Amino acid sequence: MAATGWRSRPTPIVAGSHALDALSARFAESDRKAVMLDAARCGGPAWAAISTVGGATVTGTRAMREPFDSPVDRQQCGELPKSDLTVPTLIEVGSGRPREKRMGMASRPNSDYTRTWSPSGEIEYATLSDGTRLRYLKAGSEPTALILLHTVRTQLDHFQLVIPKIQDAFTVYAIDLPGMGWSDITAGARYTEPALRAALVEFVTRLDLTDVILAGESMGATVSLTASLELEDRVRRVVAFNTYDYPQGVARANRVAAIYVGGARLPAIGPMVTALENKPVLGVVLRGGLVDGSKLPSHYLAELRRVGRRRGYARAAREIYGNVESMVAARALYAGVSAPVTLIYGDHDWSRPRERDANLTLLRDAESISLPNTGHFAALEQPVRVAEILLAHRRA
Repeated sequence: MAATGWRSRPTPIVAGSHALDALSARFAESDRKAVMLDAARCGGPAWAAISTVGGATVTGTRAMREPFDSPVDRQQCGELPKSDLTVPTLIEVGSGRPREKRMGMASRPNSDYTRTWSPSGEIEYATLSDGTRLRYLKAGSEPTALILLHTVRTQLDHFQLVIPKIQDAFTVYAIDLPGMGWSDITAGARYTEPALRAALVEFVTRLDLTDVILAGESMGATVSLTASLELEDRVRRVVAFNTYDYPQGVARANRVAAIYVGGARLPAIGPMVTALENKPVLGVVLRGGLVDGSKLPSHYLAELRRVGRRRGYARAAREIYGNVESMVAARALYAGVSAPVTLIYGDHDWSRPRERDANLTLLRDAESISLPNTGHFAALEQPVRVAEILLAHRRA
């Protein structure tokens, strides 16, 4: 196993753009401090993605130490108990990595992180008709297939606290949606709701899954609802946590998200903004989906940034942030959903009460559940309750 530890790399401080300069002026001092504090944890120097001095954009590079998050590093930073020191390191160099399967063929994607919390799960790849490969985790062997779909800017590891609690009751398929996680990033691909829906429908039909429960959070919830229309009798129920179907989308998370995501959506500077994503800024954005920000594991955030360094990911992320209009438009399909639906919202979700009520009106006879003290990421904030809701729908 390769040695792990801190590695320095030159990190761009700020893009040379007057548009970014204007965006940076909107940062509140509290948000700057939050970003800098997150960067400073465990020895990383303070760094802000967008910064100005005297109204002028600062440019240059600074060596920024990023942890490669070995269990030893994380335990020393107080992020893991000592018992977790037996977990394999998150990044390994060499040929000792477990083999993974891609529709019967060998593949070598980097799923080391997933194996730290699901060592017995099968990590496989399904190839769609256009050649795009979707990574998925298969766990359990019960008759009912439970498909889990993750949120905006995350991946199947979003459910790492839920799957171990439910895998004995289902055959779980947790999917990395196209362009996200370790699924393929295809040049020219679209990541709108219709495109994500089509990928899910093809995944289910190619694996010939029946007696399916579609369960998703955020973007995954919306796609679960719309895909059920095309999958028809294959779907037994849809369990939708915190649907993502309202204007602004993730930009509602907090002020940093509004600036970062808003900038990412702009045609002129969007590619530059997403290319500047770093762990501190991403952490602030994602904690805007939690009532208790400490429920975002630092090791998971590090994995999300590791994925974010993939070639082409900046473009894919920009497309995903920009797909919110298609997600809002998908609400027009809700009235046609015939499968039984359980609709769950955190009481601090990004959606507004009137938007939740409107969805309940469209989804006639849907079971409605409210989760107290919960934001947009229920699977991270209330994993026990999420597991209980899913287990309530297993076959006797």
